[in-house]
This record gives sequence, C-alpha cells and structure tokens, in this order.
Amino acid sequence: MPIPILIGIGVLLAGGYGVKKGIDGHNSHSEADEIIGRAKRRYNDQKSSFDDQEKNTQKALEQLGTLELDIGAKFDEFQRIVEDLLKKLNQGAKNKLEINLPKHQLEKIENYTFTALGVLGSVAGAGVAGTAAGFAVYGGVMTFAAASTGTAISALSGVAATNATLAAIGGGALSAGGLGMAGGTAILGAAVAAPVLAIAGWAYASHGEEALRNARKARDEADIAIEKLRKAEQSLQRIEEYAGRLHMALERIYSDFQYRYLAPLREAHRMVLNGQDPSEAESELKEMIVSGYLLAAILTNIITTPLFKVMEDKNGKSINDKDDMPIMEKDSDGSMILNASKIDEVIKNQHQEFNALNQK
Repeated sequence: MPIPILIGIGVLLAGGYGVKKGIDGHNSHSEADEIIGRAKRRYNDQKSSFDDQEKNTQKALEQLGTLELDIGAKFDEFQRIVEDLLKKLNQGAKNKLEINLPKHQLEKIENYTFTALGVLGSVAGAGVAGTAAGFAVYGGVMTFAAASTGTAISALSGVAATNATLAAIGGGALSAGGLGMAGGTAILGAAVAAPVLAIAGWAYASHGEEALRNARKARDEADIAIEKLRKAEQSLQRIEEYAGRLHMALERIYSDFQYRYLAPLREAHRMVLNGQDPSEAESELKEMIVSGYLLAAILTNIITTPLFKVMEDKNGKSINDKDDMPIMEKDSDGSMILNASKIDEVIKNQHQEFNALNQK
C-alpha cells in the first residue's frame, strides 16, 4: 500500500480517536455537572431546613429566658414587699412571723433573684433578646456559680453583682448578638454547628475523568455536611421542645404566683404606705406571704435545673472550672447534652407540689 494512503488512514484513525475522546470528555463533564447539581440541591435543602429550625430554637430560648428574667424581677419586688410587711406585722408581736422554708431554699431564691437582676441591669432594648436566650441556657448554672473572687453572686450588690453575673454567662458574647449557634460552639459543637462547604468544594477541573473524580469528591463532602446538618437540626428540635415545656410549666405557676399572692400583697403594701394598720388582715397576709414563698421556691427549683447536663463527680457534686463555674458535659461532637430526664423529673415533681399547695 502506498505510503500516502497509509498516512491518510492514520490521520483518519487519529481523528476518530480524538473525536471519541472529545465526546467522552464532554459526557464526563456533563455527568460531573449533574453530580454537582444534585449535591448542591440536597445540601441547600438541608441547610434551609436547618436554618429554619435554628430560628425556631433561638426564638424558644429567647421566650424562655425572657420569662425567667421577668420572674427574677418579680421575686425582687415580692421580697421587698414582704420585708416591709413583716416589719409592720412583727412590731410588738410576741410570736413573730417567720418564713418556714429551709434556709438553703430561701438562699436559692435570693441567689436566683440577684442573678436575674444582674443580667437585666446590664442590657437594654434590643440587647435583651439575645441575652435572654443565653440566660435560658446558662441561668440554671449561674445561680450556683460564684464570682471570680470566690464570693457568691447573691452576696454581691450593684455593679459587682452585674459584673459577676455577666462573667458567669460570658456576657460579652451574648450581648453582642445572642448565642450564635450556627457560627460557634455554645450549644452545638464545632463538628455539627452549621457546616458550610467551601466554594472550592464545588469546583472541579474541566477535563473529563478529573472532572468526574472531583465532582464525586464534592458529592461525598456534601453528604458528610448534610448528615452533620441533619444531626444538628435534630438536636435543635429537642432543645426547642424542652424550652417550650419549661416555658409552659413556669407560665402556669408564675401566673398563680402573680395574681394570687404578689398582686394582693402589692395592694396591702400600698395601703400600709398610706398609713393603714396591716394587723387587721394579719392572718390573711401571713398565709399569702408563706404561700407566695412556697410558689417562689417551686419556680426557682424548675428554673435552676440546668437545660444541659453539668459534669458531676462521684458524689453528685458539680465539677467547676477555675472561675467556679460548673463545666457542661459534651458529647463526642462537642455538643452540650440536653438534661432531658432531669427536666422531666423536676417538672413532674414541682407540679405535684404546686397542686398540693393549691389543695390546702
């Protein structure tokens, strides 16, 4: 066969091979596009679902924290009113009225009141919402915390109490805009806190087989991120659920505290300030004061049950850090562990006490 013909056949074969490789490369790139497109859609769907749940959880925590802070403020008013009324009722009395609650329980109420007032005194306006969410998370822990000086928060006053309280909850970060659950590790550990794929993760080379390899790698990365987002979303769902349960439990008892005890005592206090002798209603006032404190104790026991588990030693005492703040338990991902069983138990027991008190 003449050489020119052989060259012509070789050129045709080479051209055909080149066309095939070009078609293969185009097909590989198209397949890579499809893989990336599907991965993006799945990731974006899960991320959108997580974002919605995060907002719902943040709202539930803000509502719970706002209620808890309001309860603390009302406790302060209640205690000031009772102090004035007791002075009047006990003037010249042989059998002086005393609050028949264990000393540690009264201190617990007082401690919680100082803690709440310290937080309320440090924020104003829009800053309250973010701090309220933080208070819902750390409020139960704070009440048992000590200031960095080693002095109990309840023993402090004024600026010192505010500073100690804010130090206990990490007030700087909270007042700067809430918990930042997606961007930090306050509740969800770094391993599950709103993972976001780097833009480079979606990129791939324009060459056939390499494009496919890179697209599959990006798809695998997306699968890992999607699973982390799903796990984080489930955690936030449970946190929202328990924040709602605590809110409902507190609201019912708090309403009773305000309208059956605080409001009548407020009116009695007003009358005393106007010169009326409280001894005429002494028996009724004594009953309201004692019952009011019993309800305050019930509310405090619920509020000061930590939303998340605290590390404890073998004797059941909390393990504290260098600033005397209890250390929170974490799971393998670094996320706080919901204190679900303890919360269930406390809500059940305190409602039993509440119902028993109402039946007297």
